[in-house]
Amino acid sequence: MQTGKRLSQAYKNARVEYIDENSNYIFFSDCHRGDGSLSDEFARNKNIFLYALEYYFKNGFIYVEAGDGDELWEHSKFKDIVNANIAIFEAIKSFFHKDRFIMLYGNHNIYLKDHEYVKRNFDSYYDEYNEVLLNFLKGIKPVEALLLKTKRTGQEILAVHGHQGDLPNDQLWRLSMLSVKYFWRFLHAFGFQNPSSPVKNAPKRHKIEKNYNRWISEHRVMLICGHTHRYKYPKTRDLPYFNTGCCIFPSSITGIEITKGMIQLVQWRTMVYQDGILHIERTVLRGPDSIVSFDIR
Repeated sequence: MQTGKRLSQAYKNARVEYIDENSNYIFFSDCHRGDGSLSDEFARNKNIFLYALEYYFKNGFIYVEAGDGDELWEHSKFKDIVNANIAIFEAIKSFFHKDRFIMLYGNHNIYLKDHEYVKRNFDSYYDEYNEVLLNFLKGIKPVEALLLKTKRTGQEILAVHGHQGDLPNDQLWRLSMLSVKYFWRFLHAFGFQNPSSPVKNAPKRHKIEKNYNRWISEHRVMLICGHTHRYKYPKTRDLPYFNTGCCIFPSSITGIEITKGMIQLVQWRTMVYQDGILHIERTVLRGPDSIVSFDIR
């Protein structure tokens, strides 16, 4: 019940954008950018992610970061995350300054609900190497939800992180944050996962996804989210629930693309050619399919 209520609340207050056949969006979530330490799960995919962002920038995409972009539960000092990911944030700045970056907050970066926190940390940052204060993402306004509406048919697509209604990661997020910050953070370095997270907890993950589908069925709206780290693309006759997956799989990241009126699930991964050269490759895992084919109104 809480998931339905929270998703409806997010839908009501969502940022609205209108799209057509010329619109290009890429959705990534759950980067969990860290400080470069052993517990930083994003570090191994940093180059893949940067390469993907460069591709999307050159090809005119709007980048939607669908929650948990930065790991603020484990790392209380945002400047440490920035300093460990300078090239990533420079790429994000390129999108932002072209008005092509939309940041949604999730449970692990829920601090972005606080406008003062955002202003304090995102307006500028201190470059410790050059000892200068630099402009950062001044004026950015993170939101909980994005609602895309097609100009031609009025079909709606809601994008959220997906933690809405997940008790330990929504209503009780402060308790979960403390357990991660002072306990699970150190076990992450050795591959252990928090059992309250849906990532390695299949029954919990499936329960969350059932709640998503119940909301979709009741409200007849497409849904794109992350949170579970499990990418999802609906099969024939499934409800239109899409999940981006995450950016911390071993040697790969996944995302959802909307382009030319079509939607598809893509993966970026590191491949090894016969001559021993590493190459980053983009693969379409599912789709493309027309957005209209998922209109269930």
